[in-house]
Amino acid sequence: MNVLERIVASTRQDVRRRRKEVPLSALEDELAGRGDDRPFCEALILPGVSVIAEHKRRSPSAGTIREGTTVAGLVSAYERGGAAALSILTEGHHFGGSLNDLREARASSALPILRKDFIVDVYQLYESAAAGADAILLIVAALEPTALVQLHGEARALDLDVLVEVHDERELECALELIDADVIGINNRDLTDLTVDIQRTFELLADVPAGKTVVSESGFHSRDQLDELERVGVDGVLVGESLMRASDPEAALRALTGVDAETNDYPAL
Repeated sequence: MNVLERIVASTRQDVRRRRKEVPLSALEDELAGRGDDRPFCEALILPGVSVIAEHKRRSPSAGTIREGTTVAGLVSAYERGGAAALSILTEGHHFGGSLNDLREARASSALPILRKDFIVDVYQLYESAAAGADAILLIVAALEPTALVQLHGEARALDLDVLVEVHDERELECALELIDADVIGINNRDLTDLTVDIQRTFELLADVPAGKTVVSESGFHSRDQLDELERVGVDGVLVGESLMRASDPEAALRALTGVDAETNDYPAL
């Protein structure tokens, strides 16, 4: 069993437990008080490369990434640093996250929020919406085709935007043919063994039809890298570990986005 399979198996167990603790009907009731959606997809098509700044406590490959920082403090720093959107990793066993992290981020920032998790059950979509997510991640490698179609349709019915993550040509073909995904995330990390190769984005990009929004994930930490992504037509980049490890996450993000610390604006074009 590879890394992804282990995480998906534990996720399914957790979902069964949470269903017993909080029935789906209770989540449906919570949705009645849900606030306005924030335009996650629109945040990705701003001029330049939009940075989705991630909160990630730990990972199977890196261990503990950052301690002693609140979600509120970090996402506020990300917002000041010029992030276009937030990614909150909520998986617990392997990444140390929770839906409470998402709720805290929602209360602390006006930016749109992606719930980054291993979504395998419709129940998780209702959890996401009730907790304040504006978008969810669907990982093609973690889902059977019928589940991918169902979860994508249910998410859109709940007014959740969807970032559909692929890692190779076959997964990209599934994302395009089965659900005609609008937002494609190209993950440079192989989730079966956690190795990273940023060339994955450049190799797959040529197969993405015009008009799709493309987000590159994993392996980016410098402005030069983002300039190269912009040059080839990538719309957004998800950056997590390098920001989480930075002594000053706001300054690190400003270095990526180019937001001026004095004017809090982007440089003139």
